[in-house]
Amino acid sequence: MISKSLGPVNEFSPQLWNDIETAIARAKRETRGPLVAAFDADNTLWDSDAGETFFDWQIHNSGLDLPADPWAHYKELKKPDPRVGYVWLAQINKGIALSQVREWAKTCLQQKTPWPVYASQKKLVTRLKEEGFEVFIVTASIKWAVEPFGSLVGVDYDHVIGIETEVVDGIVTDKPVLPMTWREGKAEGLLARTGGVAPAFASGNTLGDSFLLAAATHFRLAVSTQPDSERGSGLWHEEEKLRTEALTKNWPLHRFR
Repeated sequence: MISKSLGPVNEFSPQLWNDIETAIARAKRETRGPLVAAFDADNTLWDSDAGETFFDWQIHNSGLDLPADPWAHYKELKKPDPRVGYVWLAQINKGIALSQVREWAKTCLQQKTPWPVYASQKKLVTRLKEEGFEVFIVTASIKWAVEPFGSLVGVDYDHVIGIETEVVDGIVTDKPVLPMTWREGKAEGLLARTGGVAPAFASGNTLGDSFLLAAATHFRLAVSTQPDSERGSGLWHEEEKLRTEALTKNWPLHRFR
């Protein structure tokens, strides 16, 4: 769900930065071909949910023909298969010019500024790009919603991979683009975009990101954002599941809170 604005965060420790720099150097030595890095978006790069923030903005500002209770409808669609709900957030734009949807997303970001970007992750994206990595955001949110938010960490529209529907002659349709970037679809979507080149580095915050992290060859950073006061919430549980897997597989961990 949309951020609760939980306040100050813990930035990366000197030891974690040392480990990251060591991994970057090793990846550069050992990788023959392009260097790729991939990040989940919401609650990994920033302390909020860009996709659902944009959906909320559309409810109140776009004039789209939506159900009487859009949030309840969205949550109901997600129950049998979250992908049904996620792609519906793209399908509601059927018949609208993609340029208009993107303009709405830009306006949404402008109205939500300052957006709570994690400073350490932004610095990491910058470092990776300085070292020649091609950096992607891979999200289960709508690609068009996340695109302008990605620019806050230096990732352009073309390097945001997310849920979307086909666009014909500039107009959004309701036909899903496959694979959908949820769970295993995140790794599949990235590899489809890179021509099969696996990421050297990947970062995410929930169990659904574990497939993306597992695809990485040199460094996998599992982050968590929810404090123990949020114990029992859905996001806390999903982050704890990834944390448990990361501990089992000896992946580096970082708690922002």
